Parts: sequence; C-alpha cells; structure tokens
Amino acid sequence: MAQDTEIEWMRLTFAELNARAAADALVIVPVASLEQHGPHLATGVDIICASGVAQRVARRMVAAGRPAVVMPCVWTGLAEHHVPFGGTVTLDYDTFAAVLKGVVRSAARAGFKRVMLLNGHGGNAEAVAVAGGECQTEFGLKVAAGTYWHLAGDAFAPILERQSNVLHACEAETSMVMALLPEAVRTDRLVDAHGPHSTRPEGQPAAMIRRRSFKEITPSGVIGDARAATAAKGQALLDAAAERIADELGNARLWG
Repeated sequence: MAQDTEIEWMRLTFAELNARAAADALVIVPVASLEQHGPHLATGVDIICASGVAQRVARRMVAAGRPAVVMPCVWTGLAEHHVPFGGTVTLDYDTFAAVLKGVVRSAARAGFKRVMLLNGHGGNAEAVAVAGGECQTEFGLKVAAGTYWHLAGDAFAPILERQSNVLHACEAETSMVMALLPEAVRTDRLVDAHGPHSTRPEGQPAAMIRRRSFKEITPSGVIGDARAATAAKGQALLDAAAERIADELGNARLWG
C-alpha cells in the first residue's frame, strides 16, 4: 500500500505520522474486549470486528479526502459479565480509563487534535463515553466516542434475517468474523450457537442498565441466533457500518 494512503498507525513512521497530524487527521481508536463468544467463535471477536470496522471507516474517509489514521486496538475492557464462562480478560474501570487516557494523551502529544474512540463491546459503551469526555477536558483535544453498531443505526436491519442489530456471538458478529477472519469460526458448532434474543428480563426497559452474568441468561453464551450467519452478510454489514460512520465522522460540525 502506498505510504500516502496507509491508514494504520503502526505501519507508519514517526515522520509520516507527524505529517498526518499536521494535516489534522482524525485518530480512530478501536476499543474492544477479549471474552467468550459462544461455542463457535474465538474470544477475539470484538477485537476483530472493531478493528475491521475502524480500518474500513478510515479508508473511506481517506478516499474522500479526509485524513484519518487507526490506532492498534485497545484489546481489553469491561467484561465481568462474561467471566463465569472462562476465557475472558477484564479490567476494572479505573484501569480501563487509564489505558484509554494514556492512548489519547499520546495522540495529543504527537500533535493530533481529534480522536474517535470507536467501541466494539457492549459492556464498554458507557465507560468509553465517560473516559472520552474526561480526555477532552484533561488534554484539550476533541474526543468523540461511540459503539459501532449504535452509530450504524438502522443500516444493519435490512441485511439481517433474525435480528435488527448486533447482539452477542449472533448472526451479525458471526457473519462479520466469517468475512474478516473465517478461521476464528468453528462451523461445526454453529448448530449450538443460539440463545435468547435479549439480556433483559421481562419488564426491564431498554433504557435501564443492569449487568447480569451471561451464564445466568444464556447457557450457550450466545444472545441471538448465529445459525443464519454468512460471510456475504458479514461483508455487507462491514460496508454498511463503514459508510454510515465515515459520513458521520466526516461531518465538520461534529468537530467545530
């Protein structure tokens, strides 16, 4: 890939990154988790998907003349609700926030003025938003935060058969992993890859947050039904997310 179109921070030299900073490039930081994803998916699903979406967003922005660079993924976050299954790594909030602040502070010290914390794990959503606000106040740069499937909004629904957006180890996540890293899918276990379609007990409104152990909610570790997943759906989901989020981040009024 030509150096002038490279979007990954770790593939660029310091001089090339200095040039990106001088051009007011947006730094996109994918944020994820390392946790159980049912019987059929490797534990790195959120890392794979958050990184894949972030890179596609950045490439669209660069193609449209809006400079962007993608940090390596912050690979662990808040996943206490998955721990009982095993195979899960989690942090406390203070540590998680400190890691995010260290990354954003480093971007600021490297001369960048704008950062997007692009989250790919539901359990991180509120924490990433809070940490992003603290970074903006403490470091004097512009910081936005959001979870990629929330930012994609209604763009996923026409692609999916059994759900309208991302759940967990579901049709959507499984499809995206099939497109991004197919060896991370255990296709022989797809028959067991289904569970309830919500983490909320009857009567709990969508606006009310209370984390519960997934072990209590879904014996399989899945929320949704991955049996309908395909790589073609995954590619369509990634393209839809990239298009929607690149447009949102390209809105100059967001950064005014």
